[in-house]
Amino acid sequence: MAETLDGIRILTNEPLSRYTFTRTGGPADQLAFPKSVAEVQRLVVAAEEHGWPLTVIGNASNLIVRDGGIRGLTLILTEMAAIEVNGTTVTAQAGARLIDTTEAAYRGGLSGFEFACGIPGSIGGAVYMNAGAYGGEIKDVLTSAIVLTKAGKIKTYDNTAMNFSYRHSLVQETGEVVLSATFSLIPAPKPDIRARMDKLNARRASKQPLEYPSCGSVFKRPVGHYVGPMIQQAGLQGHTIGGAQISMKHAGFIVNIAQATATDYMNMIKYVQTNVFAKFGVHLEPEVRIIGETAS
Repeated sequence: MAETLDGIRILTNEPLSRYTFTRTGGPADQLAFPKSVAEVQRLVVAAEEHGWPLTVIGNASNLIVRDGGIRGLTLILTEMAAIEVNGTTVTAQAGARLIDTTEAAYRGGLSGFEFACGIPGSIGGAVYMNAGAYGGEIKDVLTSAIVLTKAGKIKTYDNTAMNFSYRHSLVQETGEVVLSATFSLIPAPKPDIRARMDKLNARRASKQPLEYPSCGSVFKRPVGHYVGPMIQQAGLQGHTIGGAQISMKHAGFIVNIAQATATDYMNMIKYVQTNVFAKFGVHLEPEVRIIGETAS
């Protein structure tokens, strides 16, 4: 692989716990850090031609990689992080952080992206899962997304074509790689934008366990219910499995308090699902993306 893809940074048998927000996860057989669209194309085409399984990771914030790691070729796009403000639009590459993108919108005097100001993920991951918070979602502001097909062809999807729904987008079905996205925003006074961002960040800090490694909100919100209160009412808050704990600050989060493994996280997810279903008859569906293989 190194000879075929000369010039692209590739690590072999690299522990993904070094990159995930949970600080868990087994090794990637091959881990690449492309710096350009051309490099992503080379990697994707090589994977397709050689039959290598291909996995793409953004900022690894809402992600659990199982302890057995990931076979084939894994791409981390964080080195593709350019952000451009042009009039009332903001265009960001897939590896750009949402936090940085919302700051760029603020500097441009553009409103509508404040809901994402504290989300630690990347643009690519946010588009992939239609990330949202505090009443806003990516689908509310996205104009278009540029993606790369498995055959290495570049395509552009408009908002409608992305087939957004709750924590879902078209690329989850196609396996295409998000390269960049453009967002349409509204001019507004910068002090007003900053005030809203400060308010949302303060709210996040007061309610979420930012002091511990975590994968963010673990479960999707079931219709008619709130996840955190159900977990609390089931008497689960504070429960610990291995090094993973249901956060004492927000029961919708599982935090790594003592060298947790991904297996600890998976066991905790199953434990919560079983107990919440037993008490409420509600099945909790993970919001967090779970990938990789179990440890042998």
